[in-house]
Amino acid sequence: MALPVAPLLLYSIVGAVVLVYVPFGVVAYGRFKVGVDLSAPRSMFDRLPAYAQRATWAHQNSFEALMVYVPAAFMAYVTGVDGVWAGYGAIAFPIARFFYILFYILDVPLARSLMFGIGSACSITLFILSLVTLRSFG
Repeated sequence: MALPVAPLLLYSIVGAVVLVYVPFGVVAYGRFKVGVDLSAPRSMFDRLPAYAQRATWAHQNSFEALMVYVPAAFMAYVTGVDGVWAGYGAIAFPIARFFYILFYILDVPLARSLMFGIGSACSITLFILSLVTLRSFG
């Protein structure tokens, strides 16, 4: 039994929000390795190991991607978008973002860029499907 698109959209938003904090765990590990300075945690960036610096950038980019995806998913939800492409977008976005974070931390730029493109395509697809659905109401 296939899950309807509406719950997939909402679950994907929750998954995307959780993924924002996955790289922060790696950053925290890097901070503890170099010695935590709680009075100025942001000033520690230059002392962090390279993997933790990349995790910081992945964490920041996750917020940026979330700011595009959440409105796209909510638009699709509100307009009642239903169909295989919306379902694929809702499933593919968090998966692509997980691998984006992984490839960023592991320093695999080509794979990271591919995952960024897939995630962006998911957001764009949901926006387009929402506008097409909305136009069919008018």
